[in-house]
Amino acid sequence: MRPYKSAINTQSQSYKDNFIQMSELVNKLQKYSQESLYQGKEKHIAKARKSGKLLARERIELLLDQDSFFLELLPLIGLKGKGFGPGGTAVCGLGLVSGRLCMINANVGTNRGGSIDKATLEKSLRMSEIAMENGLPVINLVESSGANLPEQEQIFNYGGIVFREITKRSRQGFPTVSLVFGNSTAGGAYIPGMSDYTIMVKKKAKVFLAGPPLVKMATNEITDDESLGGAEMHSNISGVSDYLAENENDAIRIAREVVAQFSIPKITQPSNLKVDEPLYNSEELLGIVPADIKKSIDAREIIARIVDGSRFSEFKANYGNTLITGYASIHGYKIGIIANNGVILSESANKATHFIQLCNQNNIPLLYLQNTTGFMVGRAYEEGGIIKDGAKMINAVSNSDVPTITIMIGASYGAGNYAMNGRAYKPRFLFTYPNSKLAVMGPQQLSGVMEIIQRAAATKAKIEYDEEQGKQLREYMIQQVENSSTAWYSTSQGWDDGVIDPRETRNYLAVCLATIHNQPIKGTKDYGIFRM
Repeated sequence: MRPYKSAINTQSQSYKDNFIQMSELVNKLQKYSQESLYQGKEKHIAKARKSGKLLARERIELLLDQDSFFLELLPLIGLKGKGFGPGGTAVCGLGLVSGRLCMINANVGTNRGGSIDKATLEKSLRMSEIAMENGLPVINLVESSGANLPEQEQIFNYGGIVFREITKRSRQGFPTVSLVFGNSTAGGAYIPGMSDYTIMVKKKAKVFLAGPPLVKMATNEITDDESLGGAEMHSNISGVSDYLAENENDAIRIAREVVAQFSIPKITQPSNLKVDEPLYNSEELLGIVPADIKKSIDAREIIARIVDGSRFSEFKANYGNTLITGYASIHGYKIGIIANNGVILSESANKATHFIQLCNQNNIPLLYLQNTTGFMVGRAYEEGGIIKDGAKMINAVSNSDVPTITIMIGASYGAGNYAMNGRAYKPRFLFTYPNSKLAVMGPQQLSGVMEIIQRAAATKAKIEYDEEQGKQLREYMIQQVENSSTAWYSTSQGWDDGVIDPRETRNYLAVCLATIHNQPIKGTKDYGIFRM
């Protein structure tokens, strides 16, 4: 497999201009990321410190193996919402604990008592989905006062999924370990109650379905926190707790011992342990990835900066050239890559369909690099069968069984989002670059379509089209689409697993590939009917 020879001129003015523009977007990402590190008001942090408690991120740091990575997921969910700020009241991600790849979910108890807003619930549901798909143990670091009651109508119905998924993972042999550092009340009591292993901290953990005030109201019984749901009661009497920890450090020590007993899948290792770095510096991605998505870029230039040795074996290189397909390795893991190089034509869709089938036949995971305005339109293309060819591609994407990863590196418009394995098609992981745009179509196109429709309606009604009102409506719609199609809006809604710095792509993919290899990879030969 030969290395790709880059054609990028890093001294050109266009490269330098783009580097500056992308750097500004990355700086905005870093600013938002800094905001997501918020762990509560200073007075609440001081109170926790005084009572001998660690902060959520400190607990994670102690839990992880020395020098382990921690790939945080959905750190900016809720960024543009009305909830508790970016990331909600939980820190979630992947890391190594006693040599075992685990999903870690830590309540931020110093931020609004760790109460669960809508964004936090959605994050927890996504974490559970990733753990189930990839056969991961889950470690919950619990300190939460339960659902945020003003949002209860948005939380209650779906909140039970968290409990259901604990038992479904357990059935599959993917255990859950819960460390209770503080409150875990009402429905939240089922988190430790349904876990495979539960560790409670003496004098700190409080686990009950109803606290003393509610018990008094319901039964007229007078009791206190400790005797009703304290760690010692649950360890000595109820049996809800399996381990009684002296303090938080002791609880984390016990958790590491528990995880050390789990079997580690042998298939987590890549087939090729000799890994060559790309020939080109990842810094160059800031000059290559288009800050303005209207500008085109050869996706091979991006591929060359994220794959081992910049080696890429292209499939059907001379056919359907608005879409690139081929094989590479990333950190020793073999992968098939499908990348847009413009609008999707019939030839491109057919090539992708063929390639997806080959990767399934050979049990090779797929990486999609999205940057497309969608499928080509027009009379000639309709007559040429663009619908049936696009349908074949979506059929293949939908029924593919090998694990997939999607990165939105630019535009993700219309059915192009579907054909390139968008969120609705359940990639194992999906990340976006800070320049990416996600919408039915671009703002200019959408406002233009609406103007044509309104003019036609005015003509049909035999009334004069109001030019000034039409202009104002166009400007309003352009702004609305611009605001709701940014990477920041998408990640705020939980439509991705995080916005990433393009320079970190290879590192993110390394962790994601290790994760998806946590279970055997098996493709399919079964598809729906291909319309010929």
